[in-house]
Amino acid sequence: MDSISIPEEDIKDNLLVVDKVVKKYSNGHLALKDASFSMKKGECLGLVGESGSGKSTLARCILMFERIDKGEIWLNGEAIHNMKKTEFRKKQRNMQAVFQNPTASLNSKLKIIDSLMEPLDYQPDVIPSFLKDIRSNRRKSAKALLNMVELPSRYLDSYPCELSGGQKQRVIIARAISVEPSLIILDEPTASLDVSIQARVLNLLKDLQENLGLSYFFISHDLSAVNFMCQRMMVMKEGLIVDRCNRKELFDKERHSYTKDLLKVFEA
Repeated sequence: MDSISIPEEDIKDNLLVVDKVVKKYSNGHLALKDASFSMKKGECLGLVGESGSGKSTLARCILMFERIDKGEIWLNGEAIHNMKKTEFRKKQRNMQAVFQNPTASLNSKLKIIDSLMEPLDYQPDVIPSFLKDIRSNRRKSAKALLNMVELPSRYLDSYPCELSGGQKQRVIIARAISVEPSLIILDEPTASLDVSIQARVLNLLKDLQENLGLSYFFISHDLSAVNFMCQRMMVMKEGLIVDRCNRKELFDKERHSYTKDLLKVFEA
């Protein structure tokens, strides 16, 4: 791993710092090319691009599901890119994720209460501020979490097959916030849902962020979803971040040609 110097103030002032990250697979495919960005606590930073552009690879590298070949990743002022797996597991509560397919994210053999409470069961010393008075009561905690994502408590004793796709994704969101993480990575969180459900889930995510002060790294191929959720966004093409802008700058003439192509779909 190359040694790369990042200004100390950048590490201190930001929740997440990704610096010159390169990921190359054994077949020679260069999935990430010097990806660099930072985000602050309480922010929703967006990453948009077509399927296969490297978005999910970047998410997996930040989550330490995959090792990077070059570069650095810092979270809460700590370098995580070179941590051993055993060391990283102790800090895993700091990062949670919501992926595209909620069915694949839930164990079909577990009741919803058991899937929902898994992170808190695994980390009994964690007491989220929104559960501090009921943390010792497992069922009350689970009810409170379902209530936060607008699901009735009767689903606690249900199995995943008894819930709709939108309901399952709400359970996944509740599980992600349960340990009060520093960062939640949302990787295409509405892509597998019906169009009628997508807007409701996005509104829920936005409300949770505002009410709990959550920090999101929001990844999507859908520019309209990114524009709705995020104040700042980046555009990725073939593993390279080709454009960056805030919401107000999105329609500026100076945008990268690839961003303009995505905008044509957005405006259609």
